[in-house]
Amino acid sequence: MTNKIVIDELLCKGCALCTEACPQNLIIMSSEINRQGFLPAQISAENLEKCSGCTMCALVCPDVAITVFKGCA
Repeated sequence: MTNKIVIDELLCKGCALCTEACPQNLIIMSSEINRQGFLPAQISAENLEKCSGCTMCALVCPDVAITVFKGCA
């Protein structure tokens, strides 16, 4: 069982609060602009494996663009 976070690129407005909230510094800002004209947050597959599922990123997201799934197969 692992933890998984999903960042909805269409909802993310690039505020970067999640990057500051992540205690492991796993979330970064994309270098590619989304359809709304923002640089959305993203997490690599490698960093996703390191994610503890603490939910800090989702808690600080003002746009509710991050969902955390704990203990996913």
